[in-house]
Amino acid sequence: MNRTNTNIIFGEVETMKRERRPRVLVSRKIPEAGLELLRQHCSVTVGAEDGMLKREELLELIQDQDAFLSMLTDRVDGELMDVAPELKVVSNYAVGYDNIDVEEAARRGIAVTNTPGVLTEATADLAWALLMDAARRVTEGDRLNRAGQWHEWAPMFHLGKEVTGSTLGIIGFGRIGRAVAKRAAGFNMKVVVHSRTPLDPEEEKKWGVTFLSLTELLQQSDFVSIHAPYTEETHHLIGAKELAQMKSSAYLINTARGALVDEPALVEALQTGTIAGAGLDVYEDEPRLAPGLKELDNVVLAPHLGSATWETRRAMALRAAKNIVAELVGIGESTRVLG
Repeated sequence: MNRTNTNIIFGEVETMKRERRPRVLVSRKIPEAGLELLRQHCSVTVGAEDGMLKREELLELIQDQDAFLSMLTDRVDGELMDVAPELKVVSNYAVGYDNIDVEEAARRGIAVTNTPGVLTEATADLAWALLMDAARRVTEGDRLNRAGQWHEWAPMFHLGKEVTGSTLGIIGFGRIGRAVAKRAAGFNMKVVVHSRTPLDPEEEKKWGVTFLSLTELLQQSDFVSIHAPYTEETHHLIGAKELAQMKSSAYLINTARGALVDEPALVEALQTGTIAGAGLDVYEDEPRLAPGLKELDNVVLAPHLGSATWETRRAMALRAAKNIVAELVGIGESTRVLG
């Protein structure tokens, strides 16, 4: 081969490398606005229209990808990174990222991003929906009505818990915890909070809350709403001991992560009347429920609906897509977790 032909071939190869669009794997279908943005800059593969990708399918599809738009249900660990040598960014379609080994990603120079802020209000709304539903036994009453078991109005029929004027305990006081606290003002509630970082007097005054230890919060609250991040330290943050510290008339609300609550202990507490009721949107082994949970009338079981509004899911899709475009193409800024 002469030098001229060699130069032409190498030139063509270099041109192809420069023109190759970044490859992005989207775990499953997301709102079209996010996909449209990605397609403007990248070659996009959507793993599944509906349903989760099986692990073996994910490991096959990820192999030549530059970016991965992952769901909370996708485990992003060393095994996945091993088969994806081109991977440069993991954009999680969620605020939380406990499904990702962020330390391993950082070690390999892989950026990890999430979608903070955009789902705050929707999740706070859902926490309140569960609180109101559990307190006033709405879903339980709906079941009675549909089964033809409501026969007449009666003074002592289907009584619930008054929300207005009660004490609300919030565990975790980040964006969502604060949004929940703001809504409590409309119900003239006393709000007490507990978080990893204590609040100073000025912050307490600003938000109209009182900072307490976890034990004090559990003992004083009529409603306990969990908004803490999930870590090794917060695994089963609420267990049998903590449930026993709550009032027997109190309700537990969880829209954060299922593993923050020891579900078998919660089932027992609900069965025995240790607490009055609960409202759950998340579960430790989703979509499976702890044995005995679905048989209970004093718990509202939502199917992980915290961010499930058209507006919020679209905003999440755009944020996740913008994170990838920023990391791969250099347009805009990403919301990095680590990397």
